[in-house]
Amino acid sequence: MARGAAARRNAKSARPAYILDEQIGFILRLVWQRHTAIFARDIGTNLTPTQWAALSKLAETGPCSQNQLGRLTAMDVATIKGVIDRLTARGLTETSSDPEDGRRLLVSLTRAGQQLADKVAPNALAISKETLAPLDAKERETLLALLSKLR
Repeated sequence: MARGAAARRNAKSARPAYILDEQIGFILRLVWQRHTAIFARDIGTNLTPTQWAALSKLAETGPCSQNQLGRLTAMDVATIKGVIDRLTARGLTETSSDPEDGRRLLVSLTRAGQQLADKVAPNALAISKETLAPLDAKERETLLALLSKLR
Protein backbone atom coordinates (compact mmCIF):
# COMPACT_ATOMS: atom_id res chain seq x y z
CA MET A 1 0.00 0.00 0.00
CA ALA A 2 2.78 2.46 0.90
CA ARG A 3 4.54 1.65 -2.35
CA GLY A 4 1.40 2.64 -4.37
CA ALA A 5 1.09 5.96 -2.53
CA ALA A 6 4.75 6.76 -3.19
CA ALA A 7 4.30 5.97 -6.89
CA ARG A 8 1.27 8.29 -7.09
CA ARG A 9 3.21 11.10 -5.36
CA ASN A 10 6.11 10.66 -7.79
CA ALA A 11 3.71 10.66 -10.75
CA LYS A 12 2.10 13.89 -9.54
CA SER A 13 5.44 15.61 -9.02
CA ALA A 14 6.94 14.38 -12.30
CA ARG A 15 7.22 16.97 -15.05
CA PRO A 16 4.52 16.54 -17.73
CA ALA A 17 5.80 15.49 -21.15
CA TYR A 18 4.12 18.46 -22.82
CA ILE A 19 4.42 21.98 -21.40
CA LEU A 20 2.33 24.37 -23.49
CA ASP A 21 4.39 27.45 -22.57
CA GLU A 22 7.49 25.83 -24.08
CA GLN A 23 5.96 24.94 -27.47
CA ILE A 24 6.97 26.88 -30.57
CA GLY A 25 3.42 27.17 -31.91
CA PHE A 26 2.14 28.63 -28.66
CA ILE A 27 5.06 31.06 -28.37
CA LEU A 28 4.64 32.17 -31.99
CA ARG A 29 0.92 32.72 -31.42
CA LEU A 30 1.63 34.92 -28.39
CA VAL A 31 4.21 36.91 -30.34
CA TRP A 32 1.76 37.24 -33.26
CA GLN A 33 -0.95 38.50 -30.90
CA ARG A 34 1.45 41.10 -29.50
CA HIS A 35 2.54 42.14 -32.99
CA THR A 36 -1.03 42.47 -34.30
CA ALA A 37 -1.98 44.61 -31.30
CA ILE A 38 0.95 46.92 -32.07
CA PHE A 39 -0.02 46.88 -35.76
CA ALA A 40 -3.66 47.80 -35.07
CA ARG A 41 -2.61 50.60 -32.73
CA ASP A 42 0.10 52.12 -34.95
CA ILE A 43 -0.63 51.42 -38.62
CA GLY A 44 -2.31 54.81 -38.89
CA THR A 45 -5.08 53.77 -41.26
CA ASN A 46 -7.85 51.22 -41.58
CA LEU A 47 -5.78 48.30 -42.93
CA THR A 48 -5.53 44.72 -41.78
CA PRO A 49 -2.15 42.95 -41.76
CA THR A 50 -3.14 40.96 -44.87
CA GLN A 51 -4.26 44.12 -46.70
CA TRP A 52 -0.99 45.81 -45.80
CA ALA A 53 0.95 42.75 -47.00
CA ALA A 54 -0.77 42.94 -50.39
CA LEU A 55 -0.30 46.71 -50.72
CA SER A 56 3.32 46.65 -49.68
CA LYS A 57 4.15 43.69 -51.95
CA LEU A 58 2.52 45.42 -54.93
CA ALA A 59 4.49 48.58 -54.11
CA GLU A 60 7.64 46.46 -54.01
CA THR A 61 7.10 44.32 -57.13
CA GLY A 62 4.66 46.23 -59.30
CA PRO A 63 1.68 44.62 -61.04
CA CYS A 64 1.29 40.86 -60.85
CA SER A 65 -1.43 38.26 -61.09
CA GLN A 66 -3.66 37.76 -58.08
CA ASN A 67 -2.42 34.17 -57.87
CA GLN A 68 1.23 35.28 -57.84
CA LEU A 69 0.46 37.97 -55.27
CA GLY A 70 -1.11 35.32 -53.06
CA ARG A 71 2.05 33.21 -53.29
CA LEU A 72 4.29 36.21 -52.59
CA THR A 73 2.27 37.14 -49.49
CA ALA A 74 1.65 33.56 -48.27
CA MET A 75 -2.14 33.78 -48.72
CA ASP A 76 -4.35 31.09 -50.16
CA VAL A 77 -6.53 31.75 -53.20
CA ALA A 78 -9.69 32.61 -51.25
CA THR A 79 -7.86 34.93 -48.84
CA ILE A 80 -6.01 36.93 -51.49
CA LYS A 81 -9.20 37.25 -53.55
CA GLY A 82 -11.05 38.71 -50.55
CA VAL A 83 -8.16 41.05 -49.76
CA ILE A 84 -7.96 42.34 -53.33
CA ASP A 85 -11.76 42.69 -53.57
CA ARG A 86 -11.74 44.86 -50.43
CA LEU A 87 -8.75 46.93 -51.58
CA THR A 88 -10.33 47.42 -55.01
CA ALA A 89 -13.62 48.50 -53.40
CA ARG A 90 -11.62 51.14 -51.51
CA GLY A 91 -9.97 52.34 -54.73
CA LEU A 92 -6.49 51.16 -53.68
CA THR A 93 -5.99 48.41 -56.28
CA GLU A 94 -7.26 47.73 -59.78
CA THR A 95 -7.08 44.92 -62.30
CA SER A 96 -6.19 44.98 -65.98
CA SER A 97 -5.52 42.43 -68.69
CA ASP A 98 -2.00 41.02 -68.84
CA PRO A 99 -0.51 42.20 -72.17
CA GLU A 100 1.39 38.89 -72.43
CA ASP A 101 -1.63 36.68 -71.65
CA GLY A 102 -5.08 38.17 -72.18
CA ARG A 103 -6.66 35.40 -70.08
CA ARG A 104 -4.85 36.61 -66.96
CA LEU A 105 -5.64 39.70 -64.92
CA LEU A 106 -2.93 41.77 -63.32
CA VAL A 107 -3.46 43.47 -59.98
CA SER A 108 -1.80 46.83 -59.49
CA LEU A 109 -1.92 49.74 -57.11
CA THR A 110 -3.97 52.76 -58.05
CA ARG A 111 -2.45 56.18 -57.50
CA ALA A 112 -4.30 56.29 -54.14
CA GLY A 113 -2.96 52.82 -53.28
CA GLN A 114 0.62 53.86 -54.05
CA GLN A 115 0.21 57.03 -52.01
CA LEU A 116 -1.17 55.07 -49.08
CA ALA A 117 1.64 52.49 -49.31
CA ASP A 118 4.21 55.31 -49.29
CA LYS A 119 2.49 57.01 -46.35
CA VAL A 120 2.10 53.84 -44.25
CA ALA A 121 5.56 52.31 -44.86
CA PRO A 122 7.27 54.32 -42.07
CA ASN A 123 4.56 53.22 -39.60
CA ALA A 124 5.01 49.59 -40.68
CA LEU A 125 8.76 49.84 -40.13
CA ALA A 126 8.14 51.32 -36.67
CA ILE A 127 5.75 48.45 -35.90
CA SER A 128 8.42 45.89 -36.78
CA LYS A 129 10.94 47.80 -34.69
CA GLU A 130 8.61 47.85 -31.67
CA THR A 131 7.79 44.16 -32.05
CA LEU A 132 11.50 43.37 -31.91
CA ALA A 133 12.33 46.02 -29.27
CA PRO A 134 12.93 43.53 -26.41
CA LEU A 135 15.88 42.12 -28.40
CA ASP A 136 19.27 43.68 -29.00
CA ALA A 137 20.56 44.10 -32.57
CA LYS A 138 22.36 40.74 -32.68
CA GLU A 139 19.34 38.92 -31.22
CA ARG A 140 17.05 40.53 -33.82
CA GLU A 141 19.37 39.45 -36.62
CA THR A 142 19.58 35.91 -35.21
CA LEU A 143 15.83 35.62 -34.68
CA LEU A 144 15.00 36.75 -38.21
CA ALA A 145 17.62 34.40 -39.67
CA LEU A 146 16.31 31.45 -37.66
CA LEU A 147 12.67 32.17 -38.48
CA SER A 148 13.58 32.48 -42.17
CA LYS A 149 15.07 28.97 -42.01
CA LEU A 150 11.73 27.67 -40.69
CA ARG A 151 9.66 29.05 -43.60
